Amino acid sequence: MSAPSAIPSSDRGPVLLFDGNCGLCAILVRWLSERRNGHRVGYLALQSPAAQRYLAAHGLPTRDFDSLVFVPDWQGPAASNYLLRTDGLFAALRVVGGPLSYLAALRFIPRPIRDSAYACVARLRHRWPR
Repeated sequence: MSAPSAIPSSDRGPVLLFDGNCGLCAILVRWLSERRNGHRVGYLALQSPAAQRYLAAHGLPTRDFDSLVFVPDWQGPAASNYLLRTDGLFAALRVVGGPLSYLAALRFIPRPIRDSAYACVARLRHRWPR
């Protein structure tokens, strides 16, 4: 089963942009989409046309897929309030809810340390099977 990779352009609400070629990312998105506890989160591959338009419009890299991007309100006024890497992951976990949402408590760890760990995982992520 592949991860969801499209949302209607009229949708509002949170959207998680992820590397569509990353096995670990696909596992995370599948897991989140199965456990969203009634909360709707859209998912788009960073490589998709809609995500590429979003990245370009907000001055984000369009060829660097080492980061996930969480957009709290895809079509709303907060569309430019995106969160990257661990901040984005924690925001997505909070929206989806459930037991893993408690991992968001790790935000007390300084961002440079969290994002360094994220970068280490990002270097290995393509080794995970899809």
